[in-house]
Amino acid sequence: MRTRPLKVALLGCGVVGSEVARIMTTHADDLAARIGAPVELAGVAVRRTGKEREGIDPALVTTDATALVKRGDIDVVVEVIGGIEPARTLITTAFEHGASVVSANKALLAQDGAALHAAAGEHGKDLYYEAAVAGAIPLIRPLRESLAGDKVNRVLGIVNGTTNFILDKMDSTGAGYQEALDEATALGYAEADPTADVEGFDAAAKAAILAGIAFHTRVRLDDVYREGMTEVTAADFRSAAEMGCTIKLLAICERSRDGASVTARVHPAMIPLSHPLASVRGAYNAVFVESEAAGQLMFYGPGAGGSPTASAVLGDLVAVCRNRLNGATGPGESAYADLTVSPMGDVVTRYHISLDVADKPGVLAQVATVFAEHGVSIDTVRQQGKDGEASLVVVTHRASDASLTGTVEALRKLDTVRGVASIMRVEGE
Repeated sequence: MRTRPLKVALLGCGVVGSEVARIMTTHADDLAARIGAPVELAGVAVRRTGKEREGIDPALVTTDATALVKRGDIDVVVEVIGGIEPARTLITTAFEHGASVVSANKALLAQDGAALHAAAGEHGKDLYYEAAVAGAIPLIRPLRESLAGDKVNRVLGIVNGTTNFILDKMDSTGAGYQEALDEATALGYAEADPTADVEGFDAAAKAAILAGIAFHTRVRLDDVYREGMTEVTAADFRSAAEMGCTIKLLAICERSRDGASVTARVHPAMIPLSHPLASVRGAYNAVFVESEAAGQLMFYGPGAGGSPTASAVLGDLVAVCRNRLNGATGPGESAYADLTVSPMGDVVTRYHISLDVADKPGVLAQVATVFAEHGVSIDTVRQQGKDGEASLVVVTHRASDASLTGTVEALRKLDTVRGVASIMRVEGE
């Protein structure tokens, strides 16, 4: 075993960073045995000094992250500060000064992954980011390496634990959205400002990363259709139950049937109770991968939290350190396919539409005519009426999102349609 330690700089010492530092210290002998050389925490960059950080030598703590990554003797920089800046500049500076990088920064990778990969390649360094998607669940490496010889056609997953906890609570207790959110906040599953989670921003960043790797095509955050789950109601869950379904916030990345394009989207959807994702409870994550040779694969586990995320970071750290010792680098960006990223309007799926309508003769015929005029075939219709008002629930066969959008716009113009109460896609069939 080489005696000179590999030096690691840690950017960020919050929930994840502090756990990374703890594991590096308590498992130092095991890590050294697995890597082939000791690893040494050479510096920790934080916003403010003066706070006691258990297990970390205060002499290692600095507020000058730039000076830390410029030292020249750093082998690996672990970035867990998040956000776009200063993370982007610090990562590129690390490459310039000879260090490889392990990151958990989904937002930055979704926005600027191509540029970061290019910078890593230019300087002959590694960029690993298993922890950026689905916490401890091994997902990036299987897609990037284990399935490198296969053709992935679809990635369908629950990649945000907060939203899954909320929707699971609504499903199991009949609670409304706000009540379930309040419980998630009280238990620490939701941030004080849950916007990034419940509006789908977090999941969209992860979808961009997954689609890029799965389809060997550059997919940026702006390419991902995003729809939050704040409008999901208890009534939607009752309708889903009547169809033998539940509701999940899904990240869906798929290749078109002709193989020439891909789409990436995040939105709430009904999925059959028979689908493996339907049974994912609480704050857990799960990703369902469909490929030509391997078939259907399921990845499941805790998708967030200090220890699970740190586990993924340390896995990358071991891999990058091994590469460093061998004078090699791991797989970089694979964007050779360069497929077209299609808009949401091209997506084809089934739909569940709930309408508030006047309870009088001829309404169903009017509604059916609108669907037919826009080329959307109806599978089932359920109608309930009382005191001059009625609800009409329509489930369609597969249709394009553009056709469904045109249908809904036309329905809103009918005098007999009081309102469109809910539109939900039906996936996983």
